[in-house]
Amino acid sequence: MIAGEQTAGRGRLGRAWVAPDRGMYASVAFEPGWGIEHWGTIPLVAGLAARAAVADIAGITLRLRWPNDLVTGDGAKIGGILAESGDGTVVVGCGINLAWSTPVPGATSLAHVAPVAVAADALARAWAAALLDGIERGPQDWGRAAYLEACATIGRVVSYERGTGVAVGVGVDGALLVDTGGVIVPIHSGEVRLHDVATLPENRRN
Repeated sequence: MIAGEQTAGRGRLGRAWVAPDRGMYASVAFEPGWGIEHWGTIPLVAGLAARAAVADIAGITLRLRWPNDLVTGDGAKIGGILAESGDGTVVVGCGINLAWSTPVPGATSLAHVAPVAVAADALARAWAAALLDGIERGPQDWGRAAYLEACATIGRVVSYERGTGVAVGVGVDGALLVDTGGVIVPIHSGEVRLHDVATLPENRRN
């Protein structure tokens, strides 16, 4: 399913959803054929697919903020992924800001950073094709090396539900690996906030 306009939605972890002036919205439903223990990497595969589609159609290379936000080099969000599953089927939705005259703080659009105008239909089809290609390759080849190279979270100080540390990698299962001072903690889900060292909440330091 592809749309150039969406009037309602929800963000990851129940956040409020705000629409740009023009966007690309697409959803793909499929049966992955993977063992359910590997499904945690599917949102990361979808993020890599979105990054590849933007590079192909818009001519720019974005970063990925774990697990699957598309961001510019300075961290402004351009798009994101939401995945849900049930009864053996996975539905992955992708939203990308194409144009936004007054974006909310922390966000931007392709119109601000891309050298060419982008059609929602072409971008959506490129993303869906890249996603399904990644799924077809299987869970043992989901693109971890490419993800590590693209991930803007690695090397940053992060806080999460149970503490604070430095993001040092991504596991084979897609978990964010956080060094909390000699102990590596895998984060599989939940909110992860990026910090500059100077803005770390003192009560969250380890």
